[in-house]
Amino acid sequence: MDNLIRVANEIKKLHIQGATNVAIEGVNAIVEYSETLLSTLPSDDFITKINEASNTIRNTRPTEPALQNGLKKIHYDLSFNKSEGTEKLKEVLHISAHDYIGLLKSTKKKIIEFGSSLIQDGYTVMTHCHSSLSSGTIIKAFEDGKEIKAIATETRPRYQGRKTALELTNAGIPTTLVVDSAMRWVMRHYNVDIIIIGMDAVTSLGTVINKIGSRLLALAAKESDVPLFVSGSLLKFDSDTLFGKRTEIEQRDIIEIAKDWELKPENLKIMNPAFESVSRDYIDGLITEQGIFAPELVYKQVKETYPFMI
Repeated sequence: MDNLIRVANEIKKLHIQGATNVAIEGVNAIVEYSETLLSTLPSDDFITKINEASNTIRNTRPTEPALQNGLKKIHYDLSFNKSEGTEKLKEVLHISAHDYIGLLKSTKKKIIEFGSSLIQDGYTVMTHCHSSLSSGTIIKAFEDGKEIKAIATETRPRYQGRKTALELTNAGIPTTLVVDSAMRWVMRHYNVDIIIIGMDAVTSLGTVINKIGSRLLALAAKESDVPLFVSGSLLKFDSDTLFGKRTEIEQRDIIEIAKDWELKPENLKIMNPAFESVSRDYIDGLITEQGIFAPELVYKQVKETYPFMI
């Protein structure tokens, strides 16, 4: 349990970042925890303890369906074998977790391949925050011999955009970093050809949840008639939205904003929403492991590809 708590705290404190990394570490923590449980434990008790451990990990990040769906797959697979002994259930859990992590890794390569095909020679590509898929897509296009440029936003308050800029410049791509509030100005003064961002979640209606500022970028893109694509695995589908529930927007510690403000007024209220929604009306297409398609088709694709999530 100690390792499980450690991983949960690291996810909560953002020491582990990126939806895919969070999902992998969270699922692995459940696997490691299962090994600490005695094989003589009754099956029902084993499943109860795994569910309790899953809740500990699940509650660390409400806006991470890739993590939630990994835990859901484990529960789904265990439920079909609940009459087996604990030793067999451990084996089922291992296989389930291994398969899910394998899916996360294999889908990444496919998404990058599909996304890079959208970027043409001579393009200027803009992105927001940090997404290993978005960065990987831009880098893949450059490695394919396309002469491109990139624009990244710094992404307050944790400056994840600097990580994106570092990755792109290290790959040899001419890259410009701008403050978040310069999004519209950049769009109007530079020939941005395409925008590719990542996503933390996608709803049953095709609405995307991503880092705060993403909707501002989408609105600026619509105004300037610049196509905006969102890259992400279908494993980030939020199945709870099928029943009318809205994806929870995580409010993070205000220390991220105020930590360097020595003269902050004591009676000042600060808000720090980490994510926001981007309507499908502003999205030209989702780039997924099943190809590129309109966001309103996401439920159909998920149902056909990952029935355990529905």
